[in-house]
Amino acid sequence: MGRKVLYAVLTIVFGAFAGAFCWAFFFLMNLGIDLLWNALPAQLAAAGLPAVLYPVAFCAIGGVCIGLFAKRFGAYPESMNEVMAKVKETSRYEYDHLGSSFFGALLPLLFGGSIGPEAGLTGVIAGLCTWVGDRLRFVGAEMRELAESGTAAVISAIFATPLFGMVVPVLGEADESEGLRSVSEVRLGVPKALKAAVYVLAVAGALGMMALLGSLFGGEGGLPHFSEVSVGVPEFVWLVPLVLVGAFAGWTYFPFGALARRISAVMGERPVAKAVLAGCLLGLAGVALPFAMFAGESQTEELSLAWTELPVIALMATCFVKVLVTQLCLNLGWHGGHFFPIIFAGIALGYGMAAIAGIDPVFSLCAVTAALMGAVMRQPLMAAALLLLVFPLASAPIMFVSAAVGSLFPVPKSWLGK
Repeated sequence: MGRKVLYAVLTIVFGAFAGAFCWAFFFLMNLGIDLLWNALPAQLAAAGLPAVLYPVAFCAIGGVCIGLFAKRFGAYPESMNEVMAKVKETSRYEYDHLGSSFFGALLPLLFGGSIGPEAGLTGVIAGLCTWVGDRLRFVGAEMRELAESGTAAVISAIFATPLFGMVVPVLGEADESEGLRSVSEVRLGVPKALKAAVYVLAVAGALGMMALLGSLFGGEGGLPHFSEVSVGVPEFVWLVPLVLVGAFAGWTYFPFGALARRISAVMGERPVAKAVLAGCLLGLAGVALPFAMFAGESQTEELSLAWTELPVIALMATCFVKVLVTQLCLNLGWHGGHFFPIIFAGIALGYGMAAIAGIDPVFSLCAVTAALMGAVMRQPLMAAALLLLVFPLASAPIMFVSAAVGSLFPVPKSWLGK
């Protein structure tokens, strides 16, 4: 009994540590972005340099930094898929490259990369939990599950969604080589009831610490939440077109990925050249469509205030360009995750459709984004759980149906990556 209590306490503590680490990562990321993209441009503008050059110049410089980093330390961080696969297979994640994973995740985000932070944070926390587990073996076999509970905690902290944090380690992420999100067999070193309790405790510790630090110092990070949705006859009339448009946008994720991988293969083992190319293309996209850059956290709030002033074509183009530049970043050396930018792409398209249809914008966002994420993730339940981060609970049935339809869009095997 005493050992179980000790293990429960340790789980909460490490969950809280995961939450604190995520908060610190977001704090550093936002601080660096503010310096690079607000303070420095102000100084350059005062010197008379044209502002239109900033995105291309900064992103190209970022490509040089990212390429040199990869050349020196390797292609870190690993994707969330790779991290979770290793954790599931061995109940551990080796911790000899934690520094590389941390800084490798931070660099692309600082330079405006259209990628998310989940890859680097998941790997670092899983590695740290494994390191702690190796040194606390006296507690027993339960410590082998600490890496998995750590991934649940960090995923929940990143996305501020307890359900998604607990569902992902159980269901697993996608194997894009197969195109489908298959349910993985979880290696259980402890009873299922105890494993479930471990996830709950770790997630509670992570979210509690994130909330505490956010209330004390601000800067929790993550996407904003839409609290209300209006559903009426006009919304249901437009539901099918919204879902089909969103699913098509998600489907383009795969041919864009095939194109980006082809470019990468043609360029060969040239990490600096590939990262610089990705930076230049990202910067050019940012000149034409500023919302095509960055992960999409603060941009979602900005877009929610400005979408009625933007042309419909700009909103819709932002979606497709963002999907494209996300794949270019991921396949040309700007390592990270795809969840945040793809969600933002759906939100931009949803606003465009709301402007066309004249319906409740949040309803449009829910249907379009869920269909897009369903097409990309291929697992409706996980897509709907993830989107509870952004949209109200009342929209869950709409999101699940939309995601289910999106997941049915067929993807040719030649477009699927490894």
